[in-house]
Amino acid sequence: MESQIVTGILSYGMSGRVFHAPFVDVHPAFRFYAVTERSQKKASERYPGIISFDTVEDLLNDPAIELVIINTPNHTHFEYAKKALEAGKHILVEKPFAATLAEAKELFELGKEKNLQVMVYQNRRWDSDFQSVKAVVESGSLGRLIEVNFRFDRYKKDLSPKYFKEQALPASGLSYDLGPHILDQVISLFGKPLSFNKTLATFRSGSEVDDYFHIHLNYPEGLNVFVTAGLLIANPLPSFVLHGTNGSYHKKRTDVQEEQLDKGISPADPSYGIEPDGSEGVLALFNASGEKVLQYNTAVKGNYSRLFEAVYEAIRLNVAFPVKEEEILAQMEILEQ
Repeated sequence: MESQIVTGILSYGMSGRVFHAPFVDVHPAFRFYAVTERSQKKASERYPGIISFDTVEDLLNDPAIELVIINTPNHTHFEYAKKALEAGKHILVEKPFAATLAEAKELFELGKEKNLQVMVYQNRRWDSDFQSVKAVVESGSLGRLIEVNFRFDRYKKDLSPKYFKEQALPASGLSYDLGPHILDQVISLFGKPLSFNKTLATFRSGSEVDDYFHIHLNYPEGLNVFVTAGLLIANPLPSFVLHGTNGSYHKKRTDVQEEQLDKGISPADPSYGIEPDGSEGVLALFNASGEKVLQYNTAVKGNYSRLFEAVYEAIRLNVAFPVKEEEILAQMEILEQ
């Protein structure tokens, strides 16, 4: 393909290896050009010919690079995003986009000033389980929505060996780790809430950051949305539970993309993103006779490639990126307060 987007990734840790490099590599619109690897040089084992810079600054100073993927620790996102924009690069920033609403606004404004794309990597919009939930909501089959619950349950009692996940740094804690995923899904469906209430807590011994959060979002027409995540949930509840005037929908967290990518399965593999049998969502409705009828919904294929397709369209075709500025600002307002 002519005029490929020459792309550099700031880190080749788990995020770079799993969530970014495979997609930049297989998509014909991108040229996977460089990464930053401060110590171990592993990227070339899978991607021969790639440049491995020793520092972020070296990568940002390379004039060939047009797009920079910022996937460094949370507290560095704003600094590196700003430097990349000042170096004339389009940016795709991992969640959380920034630590504060003010930082987020500054980056978006700087992008407009320099005529550069500022994009946020909210990949879980393209999870198969969320796509299933979105389809049910948009179908209107539940009627008027009354209550919606989105959860992200994990059990990780031991503290992370990564210092930036456990120290009280900007944009640290579970609310800034998993919160952006769930909040983005909610905001993409329902928009900015009228109001919200947030609870943060720390339960693991020795941690300096929150490892539990619960957010109650209030929407028009009495819709209540509850967002919850915890690191000490031994028996996870369904991740998506929706109740409406016509019925209910339950869906477990069943997207397989992260697991497949971690095993080295390519996004181009025919099996990629397909949920296993038995993962169906359950739609409960009442028929004309007043009997409850259960319908088992098979999710569409999960596909993070659609996010990278959107990145290409934003840079080359000037198509609006689907993760909108106002949605990210609404998310940041909730995270920061």
